[in-house]
Amino acid sequence: MTNKKTVLKELNEVIDFIHSDSLSDEQKEKITKDTVHYFDTYVSPGWLKYRKSVSTNAAVVEWKDYGAYCSGLYGEEFIDCLGGFGIYTCGHRNAEIIDTVKAQLDHQALHSQELLDPLRGYLAKAVSDITPGDLEKCFFTNGGAEAVEMALKLARIATGGKWYISTVGAFHGKSMGAVSMGGKGTYRTPYAPMVQQVQHVEYGNAADMRKAIRNLKAVGESVAAVILEPIQGEAGIIIPPKGYLKEVREICDEYGVALIFDEIQTGMGRTGTMFRCEAEGVTPDILTFGKAFGGGIMPITGIICRPHMWTEELVENPWLLGSPTFGGNPLACSAAIATIKYMLENDIPQQCADKGEYLLKGLNQLAEKYPTVISEVRGTGLMIGLEFVTSDVGYSVAKGMFERRVLTAGTLVNAKCIRFEPAAVISYEDMEQVIIRLDASLADTKVEFGL
Repeated sequence: MTNKKTVLKELNEVIDFIHSDSLSDEQKEKITKDTVHYFDTYVSPGWLKYRKSVSTNAAVVEWKDYGAYCSGLYGEEFIDCLGGFGIYTCGHRNAEIIDTVKAQLDHQALHSQELLDPLRGYLAKAVSDITPGDLEKCFFTNGGAEAVEMALKLARIATGGKWYISTVGAFHGKSMGAVSMGGKGTYRTPYAPMVQQVQHVEYGNAADMRKAIRNLKAVGESVAAVILEPIQGEAGIIIPPKGYLKEVREICDEYGVALIFDEIQTGMGRTGTMFRCEAEGVTPDILTFGKAFGGGIMPITGIICRPHMWTEELVENPWLLGSPTFGGNPLACSAAIATIKYMLENDIPQQCADKGEYLLKGLNQLAEKYPTVISEVRGTGLMIGLEFVTSDVGYSVAKGMFERRVLTAGTLVNAKCIRFEPAAVISYEDMEQVIIRLDASLADTKVEFGL
């Protein structure tokens, strides 16, 4: 152990930073240098090279956030069109949600693990109320990949099947089971062999799905589940053909296969309905949720399933599926309860639909203006992808946006498609500013690459 007095001195300094209402220039400089050095030394040597915040003249260290903005240590204010990959649907530091979490913290933070924690029950009831069909039984987790793991395990317990059908381009997280379902070799190859009984089919092609299940059944194999994103997020905001989800539902019913919808990114209002599957009138057997579920304040994710999926085996042993120490803790549940209330009272899904339509209109006008730079605009609600002719061109535009104080990012470590997922509380004036600044970035990139 490093000298105890040295460690305590450094920790006290950091805590003083946190408690400080204002920092001196000297303190800001120290925090910036420490952050870059400590990330490179103690977090990951490769992490920083992917951050536009260190690709410009000076590193930008984030320090505050509010509404549709986040800001750096020196007061650099950014319009946030990345939205933490979808977690800030209710905005940064939503006052109503924070107020509820603070109130909960005043009387209890975590639970005993033995006594009954009431908020978990109240939250489960609320989730059942806002999800489609007869989805009813909830299980709360901490991160998206963990929720996917629970969904995969539940499908095997409930159906007795062994195989999973996923799709090319899919992204379901990076834990072992979740990455096994993933449809991008970059994340799968280093960990092979993974969960072996997984077959990938073309996304949006229901005939492919039917053929895969039929062929497995024909050779004596059993299929536990199909897992799908209703819109593929990390693949580049890929929207399947209309009717695809409904046809997959019919195929799963025909063959007795559980249908899992991964709505961790598409859910909680992001795409214009509370959950994307509602847009096609389809109810899965298991639905995963997360990201915006904690209101941008607390990490909380989970699954909800139809009653028949919660088998007697799980009734007899409630810990068989999983027992995450912090899953469904009171602080996180208070945030999710306040988030659901805020979303319903302020009709966040409709705000996403309306503002997404406005933003898409502006982006499509720019696509017409810069046809040699932008190859396609696609999306729904406030889940929008802007695809460029090459990844280098996309990165140049994203970097130009960063220099103009708009945050965006690519998909699956690829800037060919950059995403726009701003908070639903973003103003129309700010969206207009995004379009203006994007126009300038596109003009610069067009010149830079001679397009």
